[in-house]
Amino acid sequence: MKNSFKIAQLLLRFSLGISFLTPVSDRLGFLGPMGNKNIEWGNWNNFIDYTATLMPFLSRPVVNVMGIMATIAEVIIGILLIIGFKTRYAALASCMLTLTFIVCMSLFLGVKAPINFSTFTVCSASLLLSAVPGYKWSIDDLSDDASK
Repeated sequence: MKNSFKIAQLLLRFSLGISFLTPVSDRLGFLGPMGNKNIEWGNWNNFIDYTATLMPFLSRPVVNVMGIMATIAEVIIGILLIIGFKTRYAALASCMLTLTFIVCMSLFLGVKAPINFSTFTVCSASLLLSAVPGYKWSIDDLSDDASK
C-alpha cells in the first residue's frame, strides 16, 4: 500500500515530540521562572505541587517518584518521536501516558483542564500516528531500507 502520509506523519511526529519536551523544559526551569509569559511551572517544586493535585490519593514522596517517572517517560517519548525510532511504540506510549493524564486531570481538576492543555488532542493524534503504515524520514525508515 502506498504511504500517502509522508509529510503529515513527519509533522505529527515533530509536533508531538515537541509537545512532550516543552513542558519538561518548563518544569526544569529552562524556559524561565514562574510568572513569565507562557510559563506554567517554572521549576520542579511547582510541577510537583501540580502533580500532587492530580494524585491527591498519593503521599508526597510517591508523588515525587511519579513526577520523575512521568518526566523521564515524556523525554524518552519526545525524543523517540522526533528521531522516528520505534515510532509506533512511542506513539502508543504517548497515547497511554496522555490518557492517564486525561483521567487524573478530569477527575481532580475537571474536564476543562485536559482541554486547556490539549491533552485530548495529543492522545488522539498519538493513536492516529501509531496507525500510520510507515514513517518516512525516520530511523525506522532507514532500518527498514537496510533490511530490504
